[in-house]
Amino acid sequence: MTTTQRPVAEGLFTWPPAAAPLRLIGSECRVCGLVSFPAAATCVRCASDESKERLLADRGTLWTYTTQNFRPPSPPYDGPEAFEPYAVGYIELPGELLIEARLTEPDPDKLRIGQTMLLTLVPYTVRDDGTEIVTFAFAPVEESTHAEQEAS
Repeated sequence: MTTTQRPVAEGLFTWPPAAAPLRLIGSECRVCGLVSFPAAATCVRCASDESKERLLADRGTLWTYTTQNFRPPSPPYDGPEAFEPYAVGYIELPGELLIEARLTEPDPDKLRIGQTMLLTLVPYTVRDDGTEIVTFAFAPVEESTHAEQEAS
C-alpha cells in the first residue's frame, strides 16, 4: 500500500522530497538584506516589497528548547488525538536567522544547547482519506541517518 504524502502547507519547504534537497524556503529583502521565514513578499524591517526566494541552510545549532507535554488546545491544533509529547526549539541557521521548529528528540536529557541539528520531515497527522501530512523538524545530528551517511 502506497501512502500519499502532502506538506502541512505549500511554500514552507522544498517538495516533493525526491525532487531536490530538503530545504526551508525563506526570503531575502533586496533592499536591507533581512532573511525571513516563512517567505514574505514584504520586508518586516523596511517594508520593501522587493524580496527574493532564498533556500535556507539545512543545518544549524540548537539555540534553546522546551518540551510540549500536553495536547495543545483545538483549534488551532489539528494534530492527532493520540498526543505524544514533543520538543520545540529555536535553531540558529548560521548567517541567516533563528527558526522555531519541532525537534525529533522529545527527551530533554538528550538535547543540549549548541548541539548540531539537521532539517528533516516528520509525520504531522493523517487525514480521513489516508493522506499523511508531513511537516519540517530538526533532528540532532547524532540520531540522523542522513548525517551518519555524510560522515562515512
